[in-house]
Amino acid sequence: MNESTNTESSVPATSPAATPAANGKPIIKIVGVGNAGLAVLDCIVARGIDSVELLAINSDAASLAACSVPSKMLLENKLMRGLGTGGDPERGRQLADAELPKLKPLFEGVSGVFIVVGLGGGAGSGICPVLARAAKEAGALTLAFITTPFDCEGSRRREIASEALDDLKAAADGVICLPNQKVLKLIDENTSLIDTFKSSNDLLADGVQGVWRLLAHRGLIEIHFSDFCKLLRDRHTESALGVAEASGLDRSQEVIQKLFAHPLLEGGEILGESDAILVSLLGGPDLSMAQINRVMEQIQNRCEKAQVMMGAAVDESFRDRLSVTLIAARKNGKSESVYEVRGNGESAEELDDQLMTRGGGARPPSRFIPPPPSLPADKMQKMLAKQGRGGGAKTGKALPKMRQAQLPLEIVSKGRFDKSEPTIHQGEDLDVPTYIRRGISLN
Repeated sequence: MNESTNTESSVPATSPAATPAANGKPIIKIVGVGNAGLAVLDCIVARGIDSVELLAINSDAASLAACSVPSKMLLENKLMRGLGTGGDPERGRQLADAELPKLKPLFEGVSGVFIVVGLGGGAGSGICPVLARAAKEAGALTLAFITTPFDCEGSRRREIASEALDDLKAAADGVICLPNQKVLKLIDENTSLIDTFKSSNDLLADGVQGVWRLLAHRGLIEIHFSDFCKLLRDRHTESALGVAEASGLDRSQEVIQKLFAHPLLEGGEILGESDAILVSLLGGPDLSMAQINRVMEQIQNRCEKAQVMMGAAVDESFRDRLSVTLIAARKNGKSESVYEVRGNGESAEELDDQLMTRGGGARPPSRFIPPPPSLPADKMQKMLAKQGRGGGAKTGKALPKMRQAQLPLEIVSKGRFDKSEPTIHQGEDLDVPTYIRRGISLN
């Protein structure tokens, strides 16, 4: 029997945090799952995000207790005793499935759910796909912000992360993926392990905060929540996200340089592969139209074929500062099968269909029909004499003699063997079937 412990858990839709809906703003809930997700939540709390619900979910009681988020949910059963999943994602999935009736009410009345998680372990990899499914069923736009393991963490964690990512793509509306390996581009050889993971957590927190700003601030050029949903809803694919901020007189040029250097945008090359781009600019009262044009011109030059949506908002606290949040999304493409037939590009399923279709037809006729046997008269008499000896039971009546008649076969050419010499061995033509040469009756 499953037992779940909620410590100040799951703020319902009628809570004070849901009041922004009255002002026309979407209700956003940010959920951190697993140890990595809780670490990102701590970064978000330290930055101070208002008008948003934060929820921490984990199967490790000690890690959950250390998290600074007030609303928490512990998923456990008697066998685990609050010690976690032991790195087994199947245990995490079973826990989440068992608590699914309690997870769905967490998202009632919520406009959007941001799931923050690090894949590769047991709790995050197992719980987050079930959590995303619960949020989707509650009608919320579901966006996952994830990290994947460093290469040095081993193939086992990478395999777990890959399988969980596929499950998460199938459940969530969109996935923002930060491979931790890309963080190595931003550090040097003297960076400590703690600072390396802090850099990864900060990048993911930047993404969450950037999207929250996009939705929470009423803009002069506004991006409605419906437009944001239209960009991501039911794409079930990975989206690229970049967030950059700069200050000073040259902030418009500096913010573009930082944006294109973002590890998730791969130098801006990923913009050319996207079909929809959403850009949100946030500045102070001194934000000028020239600065907006300068930023958008650089972005549009990288994605000429994409549909671009732009919004701009003003915040008094951003005086002399400029922040840009960019989301690049691609349409769902047909996934390539790992069993692709390299010769003609057909997938294994298509090949199976063809084989099953072809197998149902009639068998084609033989391309070669042998000529009728030709025997000398003496051998024919011997064969007939053998057929007349001792055949059948002794019943007092003589059985009629059976004769081996020639079949009315069509005589055709032997093709390239037509002029070949017969194979003669000890006076016998070996090309003649054995039963004929030895006078054996087939009936």
